[in-house]
Amino acid sequence: MTSTAFPSDPSIAPQAVDLLVRGSELLVTMDGGLEIAGGWVAITDSMVVAVGRPGSEPDARRVLRADGCVVTPGLVNTHHHIFQNLTRSHAPSVRSELFGWLRTLYPRWALLDEESVYLATFVGLAELALGGCTTTTDHLYVHPAGGGDLLAAEIAAATAIGLRFHPTRGSMSLSSDDGGLPPRSVCQDEETILSESEAAVATYHDRSVGAMVRIALAPCSPFSVSQ
Repeated sequence: MTSTAFPSDPSIAPQAVDLLVRGSELLVTMDGGLEIAGGWVAITDSMVVAVGRPGSEPDARRVLRADGCVVTPGLVNTHHHIFQNLTRSHAPSVRSELFGWLRTLYPRWALLDEESVYLATFVGLAELALGGCTTTTDHLYVHPAGGGDLLAAEIAAATAIGLRFHPTRGSMSLSSDDGGLPPRSVCQDEETILSESEAAVATYHDRSVGAMVRIALAPCSPFSVSQ
């Protein structure tokens, strides 16, 4: 949840907010280091609209008790490859250096499809949420032929979990056949990359304030993309 301001005057909050988090041990904000013992947070339309001291809470349609908890702004995760959750304990690769690790796992990632990416994303985002993260990006750069719309699968999982999700549509175009590192099975030609990237932005990118889904474009490493 985000906000453009953290007013401490409860009169600024709507008469009845959507959600009130109250009873915290300590409320910590990003508003000049403001900390409020026993503070509360008022939320409407997924946006923080006010914070305040105990005894000044607005009416709310839903109340969440935070007794014994420290309430902080949600954490923001700026780097992830969520599909790799599926292979993070793959024994043949765990002790390899980067290039050996990649060469071992590329054939596994060539088998990715919408179902597997949905599951990887659902689990990965649930783990982030349990750790206090409310906004994350992701770099999805593997799009094997026949795998379906993997970005759509990620977005569906993020919607189900409820995290703000700003994934990047990654790409690899330089296969090992052309002097790159990845096999052709996980690469796409430039025309496909450009057309699918354009379609992803047109379909999923939300420009509105506080958008839950936004799309960025992120070609992969120098050893896997053409100039």
